Amino acid sequence: MPKRILQGVVTSDLNAQTITVSVERRFKHPVLQKTIRKSKKYRAHDEKNAFKIGDMVRIIECAPKSKTKRWEVLEV
Repeated sequence: MPKRILQGVVTSDLNAQTITVSVERRFKHPVLQKTIRKSKKYRAHDEKNAFKIGDMVRIIECAPKSKTKRWEVLEV
């Protein structure tokens, strides 16, 4: 099964080798037929501490690196 790749904005870079990425998805409500925006935060492994708040990044699924990290940053 292929690994998922998501794109989002870095919202936190305070921890060593970890960034928090906010990923937004849009979909149409099944009843109201209105476009809804939902966001979810993912913690991703950033080996070189290269990304700062506000950067647009792509993250990919990986094996668990810690209790909360299941994603790592794709090198662009």
